[in-house]
Amino acid sequence: MATAPSPTPHAPGPGAPDPHALAARIRALAQAAGFQRVGITDVQLSAEDIAHLRDWLARGQHGGMDWMARHADLRADPRALQPGTLRVVCVGLDYGQDPDAAWQALADGERAYVARYALGRDYHKLLRNRLQKLAEQVQAEIGPFGYRAFTDSAPVLERALARNAGLGWIGKHTCLIDRDGGSWFFLGELFVDIPLPVDPPASAHCGSCTRCIDICPTRAIVAPYRLDARRCIAYLTIEHDGPIDEDLRPLIGNRIFGCDDCQLVCPWNKFARRTDEPDFRARNGLDRATLAELFAWDADEFLRRTEGSAIRRSGHERWLRNLAVALGNAPTTPAVLAALASRRDHPSPLVREHVAWALARHAARADQAAARQPNAS
Repeated sequence: MATAPSPTPHAPGPGAPDPHALAARIRALAQAAGFQRVGITDVQLSAEDIAHLRDWLARGQHGGMDWMARHADLRADPRALQPGTLRVVCVGLDYGQDPDAAWQALADGERAYVARYALGRDYHKLLRNRLQKLAEQVQAEIGPFGYRAFTDSAPVLERALARNAGLGWIGKHTCLIDRDGGSWFFLGELFVDIPLPVDPPASAHCGSCTRCIDICPTRAIVAPYRLDARRCIAYLTIEHDGPIDEDLRPLIGNRIFGCDDCQLVCPWNKFARRTDEPDFRARNGLDRATLAELFAWDADEFLRRTEGSAIRRSGHERWLRNLAVALGNAPTTPAVLAALASRRDHPSPLVREHVAWALARHAARADQAAARQPNAS
């Protein structure tokens, strides 16, 4: 973690670059560090942003993510999170991949679909390390200053800050969209105590488009710019730690960790840049693995194969729960049925319950198919 900001705002010494020159230098260093976009904003969030957050929490649409409510005040005021902060340097790092490959995986019911961001290395450490190095480079040029790096690692209202810094607008699916680069990018922030000039905020360009709302498998986008996490596949497969609502299970399809549908259909993503960042390349064949293959991983293999991956945060039990749901939605094949049968007596009640649901689903299909057969004469 970066050093903490100094108690008082940083005052450039004699010979230090003027704020505009320093801001330009920070942008150049950020781009040299591998960030495709960078912008600077102040710490003032709008009353509308804060009201939206509080209303979302009041409606319970954050689901079981209790930390969202516990730290609402810190999200609403970056200065409370890190005293002394005057500006936020917002950065974006592309992770875009071939959308056709994503659609092909979704169309094959026996394959597992993993959100594109989670196919490779966990982005948090990579992004944080780059932000830390960026701060150290700036410090080497201007002397000590207060800073702290964040990458989805603290209560930061990062999309609002990134919008204010000009990186993009918050789309109807609640992801940030850059009109020149789509939405396939990670966000990071560097809180600093330097009074840099700020960039103009991004304007919105969703217009009348509702493709993201229309395609959402579970209708989690309940209104433009409002996501009900309790119905969101990303929340259900990653954050939620209990049984998945039976009404939602058939809608999850073969998505076992996250969901990208709303981004895949966004017309602005035709401008998204594909990346060949080595850390974001698919590991363990996750871009082509079958559900049965992944369901066979025991706890030790799961830990070994997900080392350095965002997937590890789900834990082996939830991993099997998610796969059981997807296997229940898969075509009825010997491989699918054998995989489910292998976990019928799993020690975890959570896993057993979802396996039983999946097997019952296949049995019901078999009964329906038999009923449609003409009676033998």
